[in-house]
Amino acid sequence: MYQLSDDEPDYARIPDVEAPETNRYGRSIRLVDQGDRLAGRSLNINGDPGIGDNPNRYKQHGFYFNADNCISCHACEAACSEKNDLPAHIAFRSVGYVEGGTYPAYRRLNISMACNHCDNPVCLKGCPTRAYTKFAEYGAVLQDPDICFGCGYCTWVCPYNAPQLDPLAGHVTKCNMCVDRLEVGLKPACAAACLAGALDFGVIETTPENREQLQTGIPGFPAPEITHPNIRFQQISSLPRELRRTDSMPLRYEREEQGPSGHFKPKVAEDGEERCWNLRKLRTREDPLVVFTLISQAVIGAFLTLFLGPLLGLEVLSPEVRPLTYSGLLLGLLAVETYALVLSTMHLGRPRRFYRAFYNLRYSPVSREVASLALFYNLLGGYTLVTVLFGSLDWPSTGLVNDLRVCLGWAAGLSGVAALYFMHRIYRIPARPFWNHWQVLTAFYGSMLSLGSLTVGLVYAWVLVAGGQPFTALMQGLAWPIVAGLVLEGIGLHFHARDMQRRDGEGGAAFYRQRTTFGKTYMARNAAIAAGVVAAATAATTAVQGIPGFVIWGVIALLIIGAAVLGRAMFYAVVIPTTMPGAFFWRNEGFQVHARETGLAHMPQVGVVPKLH
Repeated sequence: MYQLSDDEPDYARIPDVEAPETNRYGRSIRLVDQGDRLAGRSLNINGDPGIGDNPNRYKQHGFYFNADNCISCHACEAACSEKNDLPAHIAFRSVGYVEGGTYPAYRRLNISMACNHCDNPVCLKGCPTRAYTKFAEYGAVLQDPDICFGCGYCTWVCPYNAPQLDPLAGHVTKCNMCVDRLEVGLKPACAAACLAGALDFGVIETTPENREQLQTGIPGFPAPEITHPNIRFQQISSLPRELRRTDSMPLRYEREEQGPSGHFKPKVAEDGEERCWNLRKLRTREDPLVVFTLISQAVIGAFLTLFLGPLLGLEVLSPEVRPLTYSGLLLGLLAVETYALVLSTMHLGRPRRFYRAFYNLRYSPVSREVASLALFYNLLGGYTLVTVLFGSLDWPSTGLVNDLRVCLGWAAGLSGVAALYFMHRIYRIPARPFWNHWQVLTAFYGSMLSLGSLTVGLVYAWVLVAGGQPFTALMQGLAWPIVAGLVLEGIGLHFHARDMQRRDGEGGAAFYRQRTTFGKTYMARNAAIAAGVVAAATAATTAVQGIPGFVIWGVIALLIIGAAVLGRAMFYAVVIPTTMPGAFFWRNEGFQVHARETGLAHMPQVGVVPKLH
C-alpha cells in the first residue's frame, strides 16, 4: 500500500464526516455492512495483503469539483500522470474548458474530469472480458489491464472518456481512485495536488469545507442519468447565456433558465460550414469494422438467399440443379466470413486473447454478438461440409443426411439473423446519440437483404452467362429483396435524419458534421441508394440477356456496394461522443489532425494518440 509519511498535510487527508444513508439516486452509500462476507478483505494492492483502517472503507466515495476555483493549472493532471507513470498520450484526468461572452465580460469555465466511479458503470456491463469490477471498498470501479484484450468498447460506452485505450500497450487503463492512498486515509493524488482548492474528494453527498453546492451537472457535463456518476459540482459565479467549446466539436451550451445556477443544454453550433467530400477523413481506426460488418451482413444474406431461394420458387438455386455452383458459393462465403472474423480479431489490441470475448454474455452486447456470429459461422461450416460431401462429391445421400442438412440450414439462418440483431445492439449507446437510433437495425438488415441477394445473383448470373443460358428469371426474383433492402435502409435513414435534425447535443452535432464536413459524400450515398432502387427495379422488368445484361447488373452492384461502403464509413467517421470538452490542443480532435499533418504527432511529448490498433 501507499507509504504514509510523517508530514502529510491535513488538506491531503480524507475527512471523517457524517454521511446520509442514501445518495440522490436512492442507492445506499454504505455498500456492505461490517459483518458482510465481502467486508474485511484485502484489495491486494501491489501484492500487499494488508487491509486499510479507513473507517469509511465501505462507503461510496466520489470527487467534488468547484468550477469557480479552478485556474486550469493542470496540477491534477500532472500529479495523476506522475503517480501512475503514464505516457504522454494517456491521461486518466484531464482539464478542458468552455468559454463565452465578449470582452470585458469574457468568461472561461474550466472542468477537471476523470473516472466518476459510477453507481451504474456502463463500462463494466459493456466490457466483454469482464475486466471491470465495482468494489465494495470505496465504491471504486477498477479495471484490470491484464484481462483486457483491447477492443475499446468501454471507451465507446463511457460518457466521460474515462477509459483510455493505449494502442501501444494494446489494452485499456483508467483512473483507479488511488485506492492505495485511500487505504491510509489520503485523498487521491489529483485532489491532494489541486492548488486552488477546486478538486476535492470524500464520501459522496457530504459537503466539503468552503462549499455550498452539490450539483450533479455543469455546462459541458453529459447527462448524469446515463451512469449516475459519483461526482458533485459547484458553480455559483455568473456565466454568459451561451458557452462554446474550444475543441473541434460543433457544440455550444445554452442556458435554459436565468440565474447563476441555470441549467445549460447542449446545442448544435452551426457555423455555416460548406459541404465537402472529405473522402480521406472517412478513414478511421474503425476501418476494419466497416469491412467486418458489411461482409458479415452480406454473407448472412447470401446464405439465406441460397437456402430459402428454392423454397420461394427460385429452383435454379437448389443444390440439386447446380451442385458445383452451390457448393462453390458456400465455400466462398465461408472463406470470406473467415477473413472478416480474422480482420475483426486483428482489430483488437491483443488479438491472441480473442477467446475472452465470451466472458460477459450476461451483460455485454459484444459478447453476445461474438457468440451468435461464432454459432452462425460453425453452423454455416457444418451445412457447407454436409452439402459438399453429399452433393458435389456424389457421396451416397440418405433421407437422414438431407434432414441434417435442412436442420443445419435453418439453424444457421436463424443464428445469422440473431447475430445481426446483437450486432446492432452494440451501437445502441446513450453516450453516442448519433448511433442510438433504430436506424442501425434497418441499415444492418437492409444490407443483409441487398448485399446478400446481389452476391448470389451475380455469381449465378455469371455461371449462367458462361453456359449460354438465360438469367433474367433469376435476377427478376432476386431484384425484389435487393430493392426491399435498399428501401428498408432508406426509410431508416430518412427517419434518422429527421430525428437528428430535431435533436440537440451530440446527435444533432454529428448529423450537422455529416451534412457539412461530409456533405457531398452524404448526398452521393443517398443518391446511390435511390439510383440503386430505380435501376434494380427497372432491370428486373427488362429481358436483357448475356453479357450486356450482366454488365448492367454489374453497374447496379457498383452503385449498391459504393453506397454501402460510403454509408458505413460515415457511420464511424461522423459520430460525436458525449465526451467532456477538450482544451485548445489537449483532447482536441482538430489539433490531432493538425499534428499528424504537420509532423508534430511524431513527437511523443505532444501526446497525440498513435494510429494503431
